[in-house]
Amino acid sequence: MSKFWSEAVKRTEPYVPGEQLDIPNLLKLNTNENPYPPSPNVVDAIKTELERKLHLYPSPGADQLREAIGAYYNLDTSNVFIGNGSDEVLAFSFMAFFESDQKIRFPAITYSFYPVYAKLFNVPYEEIQLNRDFSIPSEAFFQSEGGVIFPNPNAPTSLYMELDMIKDILDNNPDQVVIIDEAYADFAPGSAVSLINSYDNLLIVQTMSKSRSLAGLRVGFALGNPQLIQALTRIKDSFNSYTIDRLAIAGAVSAIKDNEYFKDTTDKIIKTREWVTAELKKRGFHVLPSSTNFLFVSHYNYDAETLYAKLKSQSILVRHFNKEAIKNYLRITIGTDENMQALLQTLDLIMAKEK
Repeated sequence: MSKFWSEAVKRTEPYVPGEQLDIPNLLKLNTNENPYPPSPNVVDAIKTELERKLHLYPSPGADQLREAIGAYYNLDTSNVFIGNGSDEVLAFSFMAFFESDQKIRFPAITYSFYPVYAKLFNVPYEEIQLNRDFSIPSEAFFQSEGGVIFPNPNAPTSLYMELDMIKDILDNNPDQVVIIDEAYADFAPGSAVSLINSYDNLLIVQTMSKSRSLAGLRVGFALGNPQLIQALTRIKDSFNSYTIDRLAIAGAVSAIKDNEYFKDTTDKIIKTREWVTAELKKRGFHVLPSSTNFLFVSHYNYDAETLYAKLKSQSILVRHFNKEAIKNYLRITIGTDENMQALLQTLDLIMAKEK
């Protein structure tokens, strides 16, 4: 620990991303990336932008993208904020809506960036224990002192919370912001976007990394009441006015507009998810009911960390979390049918040797 470090650096425990290994023929099922490329229109739009305007600064507010997202969700542009990936949007949200003297709440098993941001921005927090089936107890988030944040569907558990429960949380936090991280909402039964015009304390954060196949482009956004969006903009413009570059804006606009391609690839992932769920259950795995592009699984007879290591030795990466409540679970990204067949065949070989 350096004597030059600030108190913020000292108290921070950085987020640990999924492994990014440079291994030939690696089957990467650990970071929930989309197995399909982005829409061909995205590539064309980026090429066009690359050839004509790269010498000029982008729009500070990414206005064209805000208009496209607003139109897609039937919202006004004033309801939309754009950030450099949803992680940046979440970071700005912590700064914009949470205070250092008011405790916020989020699930004890959830996206592990939340405690990182809370410590970085000196925001006190309470981790709410999940139910035995890993579902979120909505009533435990009522009357929060400082605000609420949770993913829906939750990560890494993959479970979805119905909108009626979300309404209850919003109704019971009228004076605090409720942030719903919808990174995987496009693979779920629904989104809370329909509630935005009814709740001025609701902020929804989404990403274009998963369902839109743009993990490498880094585009995230928030949807909410115009006053919430103004707060995020004030934070952004006090940090970096140009967080989104021209190529990202052009590509993201095209991705949003190509709804047919988006629906086709999303439907493929959901279909593959259901097939792999059934196949894993045949092999004795316990699979939580997923509303995401990944599965959260365990096996009574096989240690999860051991399975993770054996898969890695066969150039297949899945995610293992060394946390007591979930240490015997693996998170497996849904790839193509061919990807998942390779996973199942490798699991069969590993489990046969273990008998």
